[in-house]
Amino acid sequence: MEEKMKKLREMVENSNYIVFFGGAGVSTESGIKDFRSVDGLYSQRFAYPPETMLSHSFYVSHTEEFYDFYRAKMLALDAKPNAAHLTLAQWEQQGKLKAVITQNIDGLHQAAGSREVLELHGSVLRNYCQRCGAFYDVHRIADSRGVPKCSCGGTIKPDVVLYEEGLDEDVMARALHHIRQADMLIIGGTSLVVYPAAGLVRYFRGDKLVVINKGETSAHADADLVFDAPIGQVLGGL
Repeated sequence: MEEKMKKLREMVENSNYIVFFGGAGVSTESGIKDFRSVDGLYSQRFAYPPETMLSHSFYVSHTEEFYDFYRAKMLALDAKPNAAHLTLAQWEQQGKLKAVITQNIDGLHQAAGSREVLELHGSVLRNYCQRCGAFYDVHRIADSRGVPKCSCGGTIKPDVVLYEEGLDEDVMARALHHIRQADMLIIGGTSLVVYPAAGLVRYFRGDKLVVINKGETSAHADADLVFDAPIGQVLGGL
C-alpha cells in the first residue's frame, strides 16, 4: 500500500491538469447511503423500488409519494465533507486540480471549498418552481409537507436529474472538455455503471489514470494505479 501511495504522490506532483470523476463512494464516508451497496437503498424495502420512485414518470403520477421518499432518503443535511472532498479542494487551490465531475447531488464538494464542480445529476440544494422559475433552497423542501408549492401556486421541483430525464448538455460539454484536457484522471467511488455519465471517462487522453474504488470497475484494466480501498482513506493519507 505504501508503494502505491508513494506512486500516487509522484503522479500528483508531476501533473498540471488533474480531473476527478467521482460517484456515491465519495459521499458514503460522510454518512450518505449509496444505492447499490449491501445496505444501500436498493436493498431496502419500499412500496415501490427506489429506481421507480426516483423516475420522472413517478414524479408526475405520484408526486406526493415522490416527495415523501425524497425527504426521507435523499436529503442528508447534516453530512459534512470528508478527507476526499477536502483533499480535492486543496489540490484545486494549489492549481493542480482543474475540475471535479461528480454524479453526487449532495453539494459536499462545494462545502469543502471546491469551485469547479460539474454536477452531472444536479443538486438537492437547488430547487425551482416549475411555473415561474423562482429559486428555493433545500430547506424549503425539507421543511415542507406534501407537495411543496411556490407562492405562485406552482410545484417546486428539485434540480436533480431523475430517471427518464436527460443530463444537462452544457454540464456534459464542460465535463468532456476537462477530461479531454486532463493529463491525470482520478476515478473514485464509482462503479462506472450509470450511463451516460460513466461514458465520459472514455474521452481521457492523458497518461496517468488512477482508480480508487471498493470493487471492480470497467476502468481497472486501463488504469496505471488501482486502489481497492475507501477513497477518503487514500486521499486523506497523501
